[in-house]
Amino acid sequence: MRDWGKEKTAADAGTEAKELEILAKDWDWHVRRAVANNPGVPIEILRDLAKDQIQWVREAVAASPRADGEILDLLSVDGDGFVRAAVANNHAASPEILEDLYEDETMDFDCSLSKNRYIVQEAAAKNPRAPEEAIRTLSEHADEGVRAAAVSNPSVPQDVLFKRRIDHSWAVRTAVAKNPAVSVEILDYLAADRIQDVRVAVARNPKTPAESLASLAADRDVEIRAAVASNPGTDPATMKVLSRDWAWKVREWVAKNPATPEDLVRSLAEDVDQSVKKEARARIEG
Repeated sequence: MRDWGKEKTAADAGTEAKELEILAKDWDWHVRRAVANNPGVPIEILRDLAKDQIQWVREAVAASPRADGEILDLLSVDGDGFVRAAVANNHAASPEILEDLYEDETMDFDCSLSKNRYIVQEAAAKNPRAPEEAIRTLSEHADEGVRAAAVSNPSVPQDVLFKRRIDHSWAVRTAVAKNPAVSVEILDYLAADRIQDVRVAVARNPKTPAESLASLAADRDVEIRAAVASNPGTDPATMKVLSRDWAWKVREWVAKNPATPEDLVRSLAEDVDQSVKKEARARIEG
């Protein structure tokens, strides 16, 4: 039977190193994993746990922000794909390690998507420290999940984002629209995308130009108009239009948005919908 109290102690950042050393040798791998996940775990303990016989413990070590190059180098050639994926996802992983891992074609079935996923390549593609060559290569991958991961990377080159704005997969185009580094030109282009998820991503991006937001404010889809209403870059004129939207969800976001002019917030404080009224009055009362 799992000892939840012991696991809690093992995960507590305030637990002393001597106690963590004992817990790291516990018979229950759940406890050992909790030690590996501890934000204050000493590096010496992580080194020992990196050789644990249970993959879930090694995976926790591989994901730890405290893991150093020696540990990550060891686990980058681990026999388990989930462990290698955790290394690839660790922002402390060196470009040299990521250069090896981006060619790792290990797959695992994702029940939520009912498809196989390249778990290591997706992780490597998202890592900001991945070499440019790796990002470029993975952005051309046959699998949409890997391409989407590559274009979500904040270090992705602009020409890659520009090319992938016309990717046949809406998941990839959505990832492009969500990237903080995406250009205004690309956002303008994707604002007219036929897929709702892509337009929602554009509507939420704070870099989207006011003109495109005004256009999206007239979209037939409520989720898109609500996304525009939540965007701090939406101009007052567009906010005024959205404050009269028939959908309460849109008006509620207008009331919530810190950029909404005070006069609109006060008008929404008298809205017929209780949720809208509540948000507006909360803004007024501070």
